[in-house]
Amino acid sequence: MGGRGFEVQAIKLDGRPLLRVRQYGFLVAYCRSVTEVAAHVDLDELVELITLPNAAARRQG
Repeated sequence: MGGRGFEVQAIKLDGRPLLRVRQYGFLVAYCRSVTEVAAHVDLDELVELITLPNAAARRQG
């Protein structure tokens, strides 16, 4: 996730690995490299988001 609502996600499309760039949920580009992503997003602003399990899942684990 980056500034101005950008999100970069590693995906596979038709069996090929790509980086999907979205802004506020809207598709901006499919990129083959980080260099291509940098044309759309300031890489210094990107941070990794980690989803933690909720409290109920931790108690059941």
